[in-house]
Amino acid sequence: MAADRDPLSDGADGRDDVNEGDRDGTRTTPLPFRAAVDALRSARLRPQIEVEPTPAPKRLAPFAYALEATVVDGEQELADGRLVLLHDPAGHDAWRGTFRLVTLIRAELEPEMAVDPLLPDVCWSWLTGALQARGLTYGEPSGTVTRASSHYFGGLSARPAASQIEIRASWTPREGLGGAPDTGAHLAAWCDLLAQVAGLPPAGPGDASVVTLPQRRGPQSR
Repeated sequence: MAADRDPLSDGADGRDDVNEGDRDGTRTTPLPFRAAVDALRSARLRPQIEVEPTPAPKRLAPFAYALEATVVDGEQELADGRLVLLHDPAGHDAWRGTFRLVTLIRAELEPEMAVDPLLPDVCWSWLTGALQARGLTYGEPSGTVTRASSHYFGGLSARPAASQIEIRASWTPREGLGGAPDTGAHLAAWCDLLAQVAGLPPAGPGDASVVTLPQRRGPQSR
């Protein structure tokens, strides 16, 4: 399914343009897509998450817009991710809609957490739980949760073993008035997931039951 391809491997031409899919300059950006992008740009997010536009993939849909985010704590980076908004005005059979959100999130783990057999299921539940907590309706969710461990030898043997969690997912947001989904709320939910993976405390009242990963070992200096 096109929406489940890795947006980081699909290439980009360096433009930050809501009309990314208009390669020949003749296609008019649909109003629902422009409204969805405007909502992404105007969303208010928790201060520990730095979000900025990034070049969008060119071949996943006629129109695409992408953001990348980093979870920071002082001068340390705790996790990072990318969120891509895709739009096909003609609709997409696999999406069952005209919009699709695709994400990649990564964070490092303590090695003992990486061997927990329940970790992938928990991470996936964080994604669906974040969307549900925001009252969002969505369809056709799919994705993978991957654990990877690195051990160093020879000249690199002084480095401690490192483990990483990676979440790749996509889902179809429900379209609202004017044909545009509430992408601002979906971005907020995505940032909730990113914060959980990074090990940040709950953002506000009512979130005390949220379980987060321990802060990753040796956060990187910026």
